Amino acid sequence: MRLDELSYHLPREQIAQRPLERREASRLLLQDRSSGNFEDRLFTEFPSLLRGDELLVSNNARVIPARLFGRRAGLRSQPPSRARKSEQLTGKVEIFLTRELDSETWEALVRPGRKMHVGARVLFGEGELEAEILSRGQLGLRTLRFISHDQRSISQHFERLGHVPLPPYIERADETSDRERYQTVFAKRPGAIAAPTAGLHFSNEILEKIRARGVEICEVTLKVGLGTFQPVHSETLEGHAMHSEGYEMPKETAASIQAARHDGRPILAIGTTVVRALEDAALRAAESGSSNLVLAGAADAQLFIVPGFRFRVVEGLLTNFHLPRSTLLALVCAFAGRERVLRAYEHAVRAGYRFYSYGDCMLIR
Repeated sequence: MRLDELSYHLPREQIAQRPLERREASRLLLQDRSSGNFEDRLFTEFPSLLRGDELLVSNNARVIPARLFGRRAGLRSQPPSRARKSEQLTGKVEIFLTRELDSETWEALVRPGRKMHVGARVLFGEGELEAEILSRGQLGLRTLRFISHDQRSISQHFERLGHVPLPPYIERADETSDRERYQTVFAKRPGAIAAPTAGLHFSNEILEKIRARGVEICEVTLKVGLGTFQPVHSETLEGHAMHSEGYEMPKETAASIQAARHDGRPILAIGTTVVRALEDAALRAAESGSSNLVLAGAADAQLFIVPGFRFRVVEGLLTNFHLPRSTLLALVCAFAGRERVLRAYEHAVRAGYRFYSYGDCMLIR
């Protein structure tokens, strides 16, 4: 499938730069999965749009302050290039954490990358946190080992020195309020480097109304990483190398999914990250010959969901609007049909919906 088949035009002013004052104040585009018909609604109507017997699955991953700014310790530094001279002379380094390997070791994107060789060191704060580049990987990735020079843990330093990793289409610096608003009400398990944004619309009041309808809510953890937001670097989806993301399927959630399917109750995923975790766990179950619909436990999702994919678990999807030519838009098109989804997106643009992380949402069922 060509990447340009996932294109649409979006005016820059419709990219939401800040969250609304109230989480549940978003608009909601309701789309019928079979017919493609859609209608404009509000997210405050979400509880009343449910049948009342659904199983909702959320992602309880918590976003960490994954963007760090430090300075080079000077080891193996090279003469600055003309293009990067001012940046090199100041020694400023930006580290964007992408995946935890252990409590001290992370994969990360480093800028400026070409000048930061294996063995180079970066200092943060007043030098109380240090990182050393251990190796270089593909697509600019580096493996870094962090060292704490005081009594605080590495994660405590990240919380104190790090910045909220707002996506690049939010054209402002992160603010104190983002530490709360760029987390969902489900957030418990730290390790994500981007928010599972479909969950940002929920408030505790909305959750109470959903439960009052008799709807069951359960959770998985998928630590959102490069697999979710890495741009497609090829002209076709088939040429894209999907990064893996770690997830955990609790036994209780696996049992709830099995029971819902047995009882004929719809399984509704809150966000594309949940879809990836559920369908990967289902594929693992099928390949292992298990009688269960999904396998419980921890695993790495390497699944790339594109049009033509056979969904085994998910029957409904709440999702934000996604970037053109992205893996997330490919997933939504796989679920509801490319032409139907893009027609709904064109309507959302004309109707003035707000797009992307802090924007409005879509319910497909």
